[in-house]
Amino acid sequence: MVATTQKDGSTWYRCEECDMLFDLEEDAKAHEEYCDTDSPSYLQ
Repeated sequence: MVATTQKDGSTWYRCEECDMLFDLEEDAKAHEEYCDTDSPSYLQ
């Protein structure tokens, strides 16, 4: 599921599975379809 969050005065969209942030809701929803939480995060 995609959640919204406020950061730096802007709305960001967060994948609730891996916590990755997106500036466009469409990008977040597209990512969510293929999100693999079993893989280690490359953003750490």
